[in-house]
Amino acid sequence: MGGCSEYFLDKIYKLTKQFFALPTEEKQKYARDIGNVQGYGSDMILSDDQILDWIDRLFLTTYPEDQQHLKFWPEVPTGFRETLHEYTMKQHAVIEQFFKGMARSLDLEDNVFLEMHGENARMDTRFNMYPPCPRPDMVIGAKPHGDGSAFTLLLPDKDVEGLQFLKDGKWYKAPIVPDTILINVGDLMEIMSNGIYKSPIHRVVTNREKERISVATFCVPSPDKEIQPVEGLVSEARPRLYKTVKKYVELYFDSYQQGLRPIEAALI
Repeated sequence: MGGCSEYFLDKIYKLTKQFFALPTEEKQKYARDIGNVQGYGSDMILSDDQILDWIDRLFLTTYPEDQQHLKFWPEVPTGFRETLHEYTMKQHAVIEQFFKGMARSLDLEDNVFLEMHGENARMDTRFNMYPPCPRPDMVIGAKPHGDGSAFTLLLPDKDVEGLQFLKDGKWYKAPIVPDTILINVGDLMEIMSNGIYKSPIHRVVTNREKERISVATFCVPSPDKEIQPVEGLVSEARPRLYKTVKKYVELYFDSYQQGLRPIEAALI
């Protein structure tokens, strides 16, 4: 992946593991502020009946640079900040190529998705640690959802399964392929492609004995951008399926915490 060698991805994985293994007081130095999604901690609680995920996490906006809050970027373990910056730049190059490849696969002009997504599109990287759970039958690591991004780059755990995708009413395990990035289509790509590419419903299940690590980077359009099906994919034979959406991520977070599917609100 765009200069991401197995060695480099292993380095990201190890730094993530080392961060979560730090004493609580060290991690709390990067604790998120109330009302802010960036920083260390568990998910924001938005309602009394919210289903909480079994997760410890660090959430950082990594691109563009003017949206980074470096006070939340760990200085320990050594090299975390520098490696994350390098990883962000490598991912940025991959995202561009991926958007172009998806456009070409639909016989569209190379930049059609990239232009709609916007030059100042954001990247949010979320480091996840799912602790061992005494009752995996009762507790979910991450509740079923589709991603609110255009797409998501995921570095999964090398040893511990947990990610599952829903297809035809059944849950299927995602296979473990060490030191490999999994690219997941998000809701916004489903909207831009007028439903040709689907944003799959997925979840994370917990494990009784082992903790599980993952690193997910979400590609989110510029906030001023309106996202809608691109012109070349709407026709009499394939009518437009989705409304125009703006600031989808804000709508998404509210829906996600309530266990709802925000993309359904975008259907015409």
